[in-house]
Amino acid sequence: MIYDVRQVTDYRYARPVVFAQHVLRIVPVARPGQSVESCRLSISPEPSGRRDDTDFFGNHRIFLDLDRPHRELRIEMSARITVSGRSRPLPGMDPPWERVRETAFASADMSPHSPVHALFPSTYVPRDPAIRAYASASFPPGRPIIEAALDLARRIQSDFDYAPGETDTSTPAAKAFAMRKGVCQDFTHIMISGLRGLGLPAAYVSGFLRTIPPAGQERLEGADATHAWVSVWCGPALGWWGFDPTNGLIVDEDHIVLAIGRDFVDVAPNGGVVIAAGDHDIAVAVDVKPVGG
Repeated sequence: MIYDVRQVTDYRYARPVVFAQHVLRIVPVARPGQSVESCRLSISPEPSGRRDDTDFFGNHRIFLDLDRPHRELRIEMSARITVSGRSRPLPGMDPPWERVRETAFASADMSPHSPVHALFPSTYVPRDPAIRAYASASFPPGRPIIEAALDLARRIQSDFDYAPGETDTSTPAAKAFAMRKGVCQDFTHIMISGLRGLGLPAAYVSGFLRTIPPAGQERLEGADATHAWVSVWCGPALGWWGFDPTNGLIVDEDHIVLAIGRDFVDVAPNGGVVIAAGDHDIAVAVDVKPVGG
């Protein structure tokens, strides 16, 4: 599937910002199953300085300096991206989850794609016995890893309410778990916590999700979404597979990857320092349009 993707982020500040430094992770890169044909980034006002690099996990980072007073900031990214789906493994290829756990803990690989980095607690995903106990119901002895992970994703979709505004980017996984509500970021952190609690490597993925309008309705500009889901290491033969606990499914051609890390801290779309007084508003509009569709 080929997509034209556009994301526009508008910041409006109550008082002029005299100086700001931003760290952006909003530019997609080529990954297994995903290629980037073109990408353009527009920033207004024009930054006084810019530096691009790649972080440890292969994410594209952009460091910006803005040293002129401003009350508005617009960041617009547009890209053409090709996404390829994956076929489910044949019977017998999907190993028992215990074998995946043993293989992961025995690994001496320290490369960016190693399962080792996704095994242990991180800033937003500490150990939580309650979440581990919840996840364990999907992992009886000998169950194949993909079957078990998909079952956990479906249970989270069924057991938790999607409730925008009830949580924010700093909400701990334990709090969202206790509330039984949240948004994609919360469900992703909860699933990661449960998997890591069982000794299984699980990473955080940020990206875009194409939404399909109801039958008979026109597709709305800006109505697609930034999204988050889980990448689970399923052994050396199968590698990393995506699971979407918000929608209870295996990730396929409707998901476009922006960044991968241990949790939201590693993939935050915009971080940094802003020197200003007063509040600010943020508006994000996303279009994920199939080419020819």
